[in-house]
Amino acid sequence: MTKSTGQRVHPSDAQQRQIWLRWKRGERIAEIAMALKRPVPSIQTWIGKAGGFAPRECHRAAGALTLREREEISRGLSMGQSIRLIAARLSRSPSTVSREIQRNGGHARYRAVGADEAAWQRAKRPQCCHLQRHPALALEVAVKLRLCWSPEQISGWLKR
Repeated sequence: MTKSTGQRVHPSDAQQRQIWLRWKRGERIAEIAMALKRPVPSIQTWIGKAGGFAPRECHRAAGALTLREREEISRGLSMGQSIRLIAARLSRSPSTVSREIQRNGGHARYRAVGADEAAWQRAKRPQCCHLQRHPALALEVAVKLRLCWSPEQISGWLKR
């Protein structure tokens, strides 16, 4: 927590990558905290919330519209072009372009950046990990993490 505001300061994206990289290499929580100049409990909480497993990296599906394509759609709409013309320029189906426009505000309110952000949010659907489905197991793993067990130690203990 910050002293002046009392609000929690979450690790930056770079720090999160470092946490998971170091954790995967088998470094102890205290070592990770020291390297990142963060309090040990904040690292414990961060790793514990994820059940000791790094969250999946988000990536765009191969067939999904890109931000560049959404910008082309936005430009085409502002120039009054037809959906078929815009679709042909993008080598996409007119129905794909039409659905994209309708789901993101329609002809008058479509904005590429807003549509792209909304697409990322829609793509994040609930995907529970094994530990979320088994709270008793998650509690056992959390206890071992607090005792500074490594992921390899916990995994071996679970197998036994």
